[in-house]
Amino acid sequence: MLTPEQLAAAHKANIETLFGLARQAVEGVEKLVELNLQATRAALRDAADQTQALLSAKDAQELLQRQAALLQPLAEKAIAYSRQLYEIAASTQGAFAEAAQQQAHDLQAKVQAVTDNIARNAPAGTEAAVEAMRSAVQAAAVAMETVQRAVQQASALAERNAQKMTEFAEQSVRANTPAPRAGTRSRRSAA
Repeated sequence: MLTPEQLAAAHKANIETLFGLARQAVEGVEKLVELNLQATRAALRDAADQTQALLSAKDAQELLQRQAALLQPLAEKAIAYSRQLYEIAASTQGAFAEAAQQQAHDLQAKVQAVTDNIARNAPAGTEAAVEAMRSAVQAAAVAMETVQRAVQQASALAERNAQKMTEFAEQSVRANTPAPRAGTRSRRSAA
């Protein structure tokens, strides 16, 4: 049986964990808001610069060249934004996963302690039942560890896939961006 002190300690630990997770969630939201503010500022600044560049085109061909030249930086910024967004989500998810893993470990230790206490205080003749209970607890612990490993592997796979997709997108942007034509100079290089 758990004593009142043990119950109070368990509740305190749970509350600390809850507030720790809440803090992690708020930090993730703060990072997301800051990322979005930076992206919005950059988009407004870029839109003004691009509009000025397009308005200064002298003919239709120059206008088309300038429009084409604007696509690569836009795609690169979208890729960078996606990467930062993924990093924020991954770090927040990692904190939650770590907390869940710690809670599972603590629960397993508590269940093992209760099982050991029951085994010590079990009446004579209940050894088979106690051993069955220990086996069930052990099987549950093994299953929990297996699930945790599977979740970690799935997270690692998702991260690798996201990195590969980002690399592929970057390569596609580079491959599909038209090279500047010989003899043409951008407004900035002419200045």
